[in-house]
Amino acid sequence: MSTTSTASPDTAAELGPDTVVHEHPSDAKYVKIALILGVITALEVATYFWEDASTGVLVAVLFPMMIAKFAIVTGYFMHLKYDNPIFKSVFVFGLILAVVVYVVATASLEFYSHEYLDILRG
Repeated sequence: MSTTSTASPDTAAELGPDTVVHEHPSDAKYVKIALILGVITALEVATYFWEDASTGVLVAVLFPMMIAKFAIVTGYFMHLKYDNPIFKSVFVFGLILAVVVYVVATASLEFYSHEYLDILRG
């Protein structure tokens, strides 16, 4: 829950008249975020113990968790939630680029071989 407040007279003179200062999240909020990240990480580690899971299933389960953790860390710990939207766009572009590079790299290593596609088709 973020609220806005006005800056002190000294700070306002430095920042400019149109600047809105956001209140910093509380310590309790950071503890909640850390617990959420810990639960997601525990779920990611738990996938190691899935004996019959195929690579496709693991990727389908791990990618959303990775994206959720990325969004939480960049949004709260890097304060992108409160910054100019252009900064968020830069990080989202980087995330999309990383996923595309991963798909291209696995395709070039024959991850999507004919046998694998035949298994998916049934």
